[in-house]
Amino acid sequence: MTLLLLLMLSFAFSQERFFYLMGTYALIELPEVKAYEAYRYMKSLEEKLSDYIEGSEVRRIGEMAGRGCVQVSEETLEVIKKALEVSEKTYGFFDITVGSYTINFKRNGLLEEQEAKRLIDYRKLIVEGKKVCLMERGMAVDLGGIGKGYAVQKAYEELRTPWGFISIAGDLKVWGHRRLLGVFNPMGGGLLAEGYNVRDLCLSTGGNYFRKHILGKENSLLQATVAYEDCTLTDAFETALLAMDDSSRERFLKENSQVGVLLLFKDGSLFVNRAFMEYFEGLRFHPAVR
Repeated sequence: MTLLLLLMLSFAFSQERFFYLMGTYALIELPEVKAYEAYRYMKSLEEKLSDYIEGSEVRRIGEMAGRGCVQVSEETLEVIKKALEVSEKTYGFFDITVGSYTINFKRNGLLEEQEAKRLIDYRKLIVEGKKVCLMERGMAVDLGGIGKGYAVQKAYEELRTPWGFISIAGDLKVWGHRRLLGVFNPMGGGLLAEGYNVRDLCLSTGGNYFRKHILGKENSLLQATVAYEDCTLTDAFETALLAMDDSSRERFLKENSQVGVLLLFKDGSLFVNRAFMEYFEGLRFHPAVR
């Protein structure tokens, strides 16, 4: 994910802080010195959840695939359980066992492509108490489609500040104040949409031009932006929408009308639902032209 959500208005009585986190940049704006506390907490999550870090819990789960289970922390257990729930809710289009493909095939060259694809199956990830098991060798967990949103949500819950703003790449949460937010236009540059939030929200934007953690059929969608209350789910739903075929996406939107979505299609057309509009005041759209 790249920085697709653009901050347009600084909140008074605070100072923006930039940090390098989870392979990208995080913007944190919180009262007093809370920004550093938020960064340290999210960094501790990264050390558990990143498959790039030697000895991380997620990496050990992959190393033990088909051989045994790994006891993990409450945070790792929580995000994996949420990921499995999202997999069920999205008909399997969101699947953190995509790591067999993104990690063991594409990055490390340990598997043939077809074998890597065969191993993608969230139903072969088992949770037993505080232990996590992958049933077959070659399987791996890739939290790239949910981890940043989870980190933002957990930092919000941990700090309990009266207001704040946290953004990691295309995933953000704003609470306790109104803020002018914009969604990037990948076709013509500039903004696709902009408006003030009228209540606390999470936003996640991603596109089919970057498919690092997404494996799915070609579809008509170019970019998806999701607005919701929980950043973990916001991040995961956005990932799933990009992986879905067109008919599955239409089904998901009908079954989950409470999830706000702004969709940009490859032909330049837009779709926005009522739930998305209700998060904003004065929402304006700009032509999506190449």
